[in-house]
This record gives sequence, C-alpha cells and structure tokens, in this order.
Amino acid sequence: MSDIKELSIADLGKAYCDGSLSPVEATRDALDRISELNGALRAFNTVTADLALARAKKAEEELKAGSDLGPMHGVPFGAKDIYDTAGILTSCQSKLRPDVIPESNAHSVQKLLDGGAVLLGKCATIEFATGGPSEETLFPPARNPWNIEHVPGGSSSGSGAAVAAGMTRMALGSDTGGSIRGPAAYCGTIGIKPTYGRVSRRGVFPLSFTMDHCGPLSWTVEDSAISLQAMAGFDPLDPASADVPVSDYSAGLKDGVKGLKIGYVANWLDEDEHTNLEIRAALKEALDTLRADG
Repeated sequence: MSDIKELSIADLGKAYCDGSLSPVEATRDALDRISELNGALRAFNTVTADLALARAKKAEEELKAGSDLGPMHGVPFGAKDIYDTAGILTSCQSKLRPDVIPESNAHSVQKLLDGGAVLLGKCATIEFATGGPSEETLFPPARNPWNIEHVPGGSSSGSGAAVAAGMTRMALGSDTGGSIRGPAAYCGTIGIKPTYGRVSRRGVFPLSFTMDHCGPLSWTVEDSAISLQAMAGFDPLDPASADVPVSDYSAGLKDGVKGLKIGYVANWLDEDEHTNLEIRAALKEALDTLRADG
C-alpha cells in the first residue's frame, strides 16, 4: 500500500473495494496529518474529528454491505469556512460570527455528504472571502506548505494549503476573482472554477452574486473531475443554477490535448517587465510541451 496521502480519490475507491484500506483508516490518516501540520500551516479553522470518524465508520459499514454511493464514498474532504455546515461553526473567519452554527448544509456540501464523503472540518479563508492572505487580518493567515514564509494565495487559502500538505484529497473553495485558481497556482494543486450556474451557491456566504463560483481544489485533475461530478447539478433554490444535465467529467481525461486550442495572455508573458523570469520560463516550457502534444 502506498502512503495514504499519495492515493488519489479513484485509488481510495479501489482500495476500499478490495479491502486493502478502509474509510476509517484514510480518515485517521488525514486527521493525524492535520494534527501534525496544522499548528504551522493553519489550514483548518475547525476540525471535526469525532464527527468525521463517525461518518467514516458509517461509510465503511455501507461499503461492506455492498452499498456504494459513488466515487466520493468514504473520501475525506474539507470545506472553506464560508460554506454552511449543519451543526458546525461557519465563521467566515470573522469576529462578527463567533457562534454562527447553521441548521443546514450548503447545497454542494450536502451533495457530497449524500455521496458518502467524510467532512474533516472547515478550512481557513480571509474575512468574508474578500481578498488574499495578510498578516494585518484579525486572524493569522494560513501558510504555504512548500514554504511557511510564503502565502498560499487567497481567499481559499486554507483549502489550497490543506490539499497541498496532504491533509485531504479535496477541499471546497470559492472563486469570485481568482480565489480557487490563485491558491491552486500558489500551492501547486488543481483548482476548477466551474461554469457559472454549474454548482449551486446556496448556503455559501455571498460576495458578488453575478461572479461567485463554487468548486474544488484537489491534488490531481482526476480528483477534481470526480469532485466536480459529485458537486454539480441543478438547484431550484439557487436562481442562478443551470437546469442542464451534468456531464461525465472523467470521460475524456485520457484523450490527450491534440486538436485543442489553449489561450494565454501573450503580452503579460512576453512583455510585462514585472513578470518573474522563473515563472515566465516555466510557462513557456509548458506551452512548448502542449504544442508538441498536438
């Protein structure tokens, strides 16, 4: 068995099915890493260890009984602390909400729980998700696990740090002006800003009604495809939710990039004097690789 934190969501599912690993073992491993690393990284505001283990035990019993709820069944995840979670503090990282305990879950959280996923707790953000990490905020910001002197991006800072540190395979973030994509880039993970209306925002503290998006941060593209599959879907109580079928996001993962068109901001990459030379070189290398692959 590989190190548990290195297993993808798909790998966890296979291991659960063949009995080489259980949801309880995977959840204990995640909680152990949180206990070990969170003091320095501050990726989680709230850790719900007892509840997570109870849900993992339930998932384990269901799987043993032949009841498979899907690819997220028994998989640990975290939720940015602007997502409502029933019975669990949802503070939005603000001193204005020290005791806000929602009675119901955000739509996307509920969909994941209905699929048997295991909530580990709430991930750090910036107050009301209004920007990037700053030492001047009311709460100490999350740190980048690759170098704790660096920030993990914002405002889904804790979600990005938690995934990059192997605390969880996936964490929910939100993106209004880059708050999923930024932490993914800073922390070297995958972040998806879904199409507007693809994932319900109901139960997620709003920033801008016409720009808010909910989506996953994860370690691999496949993990993000599986996570988005579980989160996406029409919600009649979100007026912006799209009433269209959910595609199979994993279907084309092995098709390659041949024939696809990929855009990039050429003037920023080639002409902006403020562009970091190391980043510029890495992006050019990536572009050359994509061209070579068709």
